[in-house]
Order: sequence, then structure tokens, then C-alpha cells
Amino acid sequence: MKRREFVKNSALAAAGIAVFQSASSFAPTPKVRIGIIGTGLRGQSHIENILRRSDTDIVAICDVDDLMLQWTTDMIKKAGKPIPQIFKGDPHAYRKLLELKNLDAVLIATPWEWHAPMVIESLQAGIKYVATEVVLGITMEDHWNVVREAEKQKANVMMMENVCYRRDVMAVMNMARQGLFGELIHMQAGYQHDLRDVKFNNGRDPKNSPVEFGPKAFSEARWRTNHSVYRNGDLYPTHGIGPVAEMLDINHGNRFLSLSSFATKSRGLHNYIVEKGGAANPNAKVLFKLGDIVTTHIKCANGETILLQHDTNSPRPYSLGFRVQGTKGLWMDVNKSLYIEGTSKTEDEWELAQPYLDKYDHPLWQRWSKETEGAGHGGMDFFVMHAFIESVKRKVATPMDVYDAAAWSAITPLSEMSVDLGNQTVEFPDFTSGQWMYRKNEFAITDEF
Repeated sequence: MKRREFVKNSALAAAGIAVFQSASSFAPTPKVRIGIIGTGLRGQSHIENILRRSDTDIVAICDVDDLMLQWTTDMIKKAGKPIPQIFKGDPHAYRKLLELKNLDAVLIATPWEWHAPMVIESLQAGIKYVATEVVLGITMEDHWNVVREAEKQKANVMMMENVCYRRDVMAVMNMARQGLFGELIHMQAGYQHDLRDVKFNNGRDPKNSPVEFGPKAFSEARWRTNHSVYRNGDLYPTHGIGPVAEMLDINHGNRFLSLSSFATKSRGLHNYIVEKGGAANPNAKVLFKLGDIVTTHIKCANGETILLQHDTNSPRPYSLGFRVQGTKGLWMDVNKSLYIEGTSKTEDEWELAQPYLDKYDHPLWQRWSKETEGAGHGGMDFFVMHAFIESVKRKVATPMDVYDAAAWSAITPLSEMSVDLGNQTVEFPDFTSGQWMYRKNEFAITDEF
């Protein structure tokens, strides 16, 4: 193709891709009417934040669990809000919810394997704003299908990655954007969280085994543990990669090029079963495929490297393990310290990060800190919901879009592929079809949201 034709075609493609990302000429929506698919514990957290707002109405809820529906309606009653229309009794009852004509948005908080099909069917039903809990999908095909459907429907899909709004992370992003670390060259992050009690949770029935999972278990243990039985890769990358991707302008002048993943042996879940339930427990015979620690290396188009770690089966304190390193210094959240050449007092000692975090506190937190009180996860949950609701109200693009959701979440199937191939490096797809070269990163540039 001649250069002139390439530039012309690229410009046309960019215009097309921006249709559902630009502001609308329609009048703002005064109240956002939301349908909730999935009223489990995480869904209830989102519902609680929605109920705190005066600019939203929950018009419909859907779940297969009557107990969770009851807890949700109790919450809504306590908040003094009208009980929404309820859809239940069938795994596909959400399709009836999607037939409603009064929905401005849909929020999905169901088991992972339902996210992609529910997002796609929401888009096909004409919903222009769809929020989904992480992750976006299971297979690479899931991710491509969601992206293509969002483009086809000119609709917005936002994955509710709340850690992008963590206060210290946003302050560090503010510092990075102001050049305190110099040019960014390397990032580290992960999901390092002891989830053994989540994967084996017997709920309120003392007769159940303390290491039960599957249909007899409670909440996430009903479905999440099976992913550890059958899959081996970074099953939950987005809490770590989301903030890192925003700092590195991924999909906005930069992109992921390739990754390679390594998994340790699997011991943690089996040992937990034996310790809590005894060696004779039937679940002690289960072979868990998921390595206790999965390490993933990512190469970026602009030359940066990223190291991610997934560690959910080991006894350990919670940490996302952030490290932001540039040509002039670095910040690490594990030791809550940083070092900046020419600014830090000594060359061989860490400096406490908190004074810098206070000085460079992001304008969003300065503006909305009072509203974040009691919002969950240290206030992060307020911001991710606020960003979604305000986007719907104003009919503008969500700050984290379908391309972000796909790129961050696709790390899971790609890491599984790499592990299965003996830790080979695998290419990372470009979900933007080349438009990452032209798109600008506008995440948290102002305090408008």
C-alpha cells in the first residue's frame, strides 16, 4: 500500500474507532437506570455503592441464588429505595432482564466464565454501557468477540478494575507523569493474596467440611476453585496490570508485544486441605493444576518490561507488589519507600514514600476523598463506580474501555498458553488494530470525574 493510502485508511479507521469513544450530542441523563446481573458478595458491594448515590435507580436484578437475592433486596429496602424487578430461577434468566426497555446500563458481577457471553448479549440487546467485574473472558476468542461486538454496536464496555484508583497508586502515577522518576523503564506488580479460605469456604453450615468447594460450598468457592483445578497461568492479572498499563500508556501510544510465563509446582491448596480437613478428606485427592506462584514477563512496544506475579495459594500477607522504576529513581509499595536521584538525601538508603504521596496526591482524591469513606477497598470502589456512572450520565466514553479490558485480561489465556508451551514467548495481539499509535491516554488527566 502506498504511504498516502495508508495514512488515509488509518485516519478513517481512527475516526470509526472513536465513534463510541467521543462525547455525545444528546442531553445528559439525569438518572442512570441500571440492571444488575449477579448479586453475590461482590455484586452486593457494587449495589451498596450505587445505593449511596442520588443519580441512580436499580431497576432490575438477576441471580440464580435466592439467598443472595434476598440479601440484596434487604439492602435496597434498608436504603429506602424501591425494590427492583427480579429475574431468577434459570442460569439464563438474565436474558429476560436484557429485554427491558428502560435500561441505561448493565453491571455484571457473576462467575468469570459468564462475563464474556453476558457482555456480548447485553451489547446485542442494545445496551450502550456495560460494566463487568474482572476478568473479561476465559479464552482469547472471548476477548476478541467482546471487542468486535463493542465496535459493531458502538458501545462502551468497562471492566471495573478498581486498583487503578488506589490512592497511593494514583499519587505515584501523578509523580510519574510529572517526570519525577525520569523515563519509565521497568514495572512490577501482581496479585499476591492468600485466597485459600476463599477457595474453600463452607459458609454457615458447620456440618460441611472446612475445605469444601463446588456446589456444596458458599459464594466464590462454588466456582472459583475449579479454575485452580483445571488451569495453570496468571488467573487474575488485572489488579496489577491495570495501574501499570495506565502509567505506560498501553493502548495509547504503547502496547504489549509479547509475554512468557513460568509456574511453580502446585502444593499450597493440597497442603491446606490436609491441614484443615485431614488426609482422608475426598478433596485431598484432587490434583490442582495451578502453580502456587506464576511469574509473567511482558515486553512493551516502547521498550519497557513488566514483571507480574500471581500468588493466591500460599500463606502470605496481601500485597500487589508494585514497583515503578525510571531512569531517575523508583517507588516500591512493599517497603512503602522510594528513591529519586538528586532528591533523596542519601544514595544508599530508601526514603519513606508517604511525604511524596501526600504532596502529589491525585486531584481526584483531593476532590472526592470525603465521598470515598466507607466505599470499600479503601475508597477505590467509589471511584470505579463513579467513573462508570458519570460516563453513562454524560454519554461519553468510559475512562477504561473495551481495549483496556481485553489487553489486561488477555494476559490470563496467553500465560496459560506460554506455560503449556514450556514457557515459550507468545505474541500479544493488538486489539486496537493499530490504533494504539494514535490514541491519547486521558485516564485521570483531570479531576472532572
